[in-house]
Amino acid sequence: MTQHLISFAAVSIATFATFAFNQAIAAPDLAKGSTIANAVCVACHAADGNATGAANPKLAGQHPEYLAKQLRNYKPGKDGKPAVRANAVMAGFASALSEEDIVNVAAYYGAQTLKPAAGKNPGEKDVNKKLGEKIWRGGIADKSIAACASCHGPAGKGVPSQYPRIGGQWGEYTESQLVAFRQGIRKNNASMSSIAAKMSDAEIKAVSDYAASLR
Repeated sequence: MTQHLISFAAVSIATFATFAFNQAIAAPDLAKGSTIANAVCVACHAADGNATGAANPKLAGQHPEYLAKQLRNYKPGKDGKPAVRANAVMAGFASALSEEDIVNVAAYYGAQTLKPAAGKNPGEKDVNKKLGEKIWRGGIADKSIAACASCHGPAGKGVPSQYPRIGGQWGEYTESQLVAFRQGIRKNNASMSSIAAKMSDAEIKAVSDYAASLR
């Protein structure tokens, strides 16, 4: 009987601890996130997450779950294993953040308003725009590539915790990430690695520019 009570108590404590942890994660502190953003992230991503140069992604309006995952992915693994998303600069910043910090700063940037980038191909008859739109809406059938919209949505808004928002993102940044997936430099999404591996430079550029024009 005593053993059963001890086991029940242990399970109850573990359950309560898990619940308490999840409650903490579910209630991010935007003020603390803002402090981190203004002290650490501002130089590259701007205080409001609307990075002014295409070398750095816009974080404003991005799904917090996605941002948090990326920050975790930048951290080196246990026992000296390399991070699943290699970036020397981001590895340094991410490694200095606690789990609470990650949740807070991700929630802060997610709550900001995106100032979308402009697509490079505004003309309706532009060949590149037509190619980008075709790939976004219908994929590339002869390469067995599904439509980008099937995961990221018609307007590129993505799905929280599953697919990032890429509508309005810098076209150059999206292009660089697709190339990184294709080259095996970025390894934190097997599906995107498989898709990018089948795409030509022209296809990657066209769909990246098209995504930038989405609203």
